[in-house]
Amino acid sequence: MNWTYLFENYEEAVAMILFGIGFSNLLLQRNLIKKIIGLNIMDTATYLFLALKGYIAGRKAPVVVDGVTDVEAYINPIPSGLVLTGIVVSVSVTALMLALTIRLYRRYHTLDLDEISTRLKKEGK
Repeated sequence: MNWTYLFENYEEAVAMILFGIGFSNLLLQRNLIKKIIGLNIMDTATYLFLALKGYIAGRKAPVVVDGVTDVEAYINPIPSGLVLTGIVVSVSVTALMLALTIRLYRRYHTLDLDEISTRLKKEGK
C-alpha cells in the first residue's frame, strides 16, 4: 500500500473515517438519540467531502471582482451550494426525528428501539 497518497489526502481519509463512525453508530446502537447522532456524523462527513472536492487551491470564490471573468480564476460554486442545501435539509430532518423520538418516549417511556418494536408487536400494530 502506498502511504504517501494517504498522507497527501488526509482530509478525504478523515471524511471517510467520520462516515464509517457514523454508519457503524447508526447500525449498532439501539438508543434512538444515538442513532440520530450517528446520522448527523454521516451528514457532516458527506459535507466535508463535498467541500474538499469543490475547493481548488489558488482560486477565489466565484464573485467577479476587478473585471476578472476567466473561469480558471474561480472555484466551482455548485459543491458549496450543495453543502449549504444539505445542511438546511439535515437540520430539518434532525428536528423531525427528534420530535418523533420525543413522541415515542412519551408513549413507551424508553428510547430502546428493540423495546419499542416489541411493545408495538404486543399491541398488534
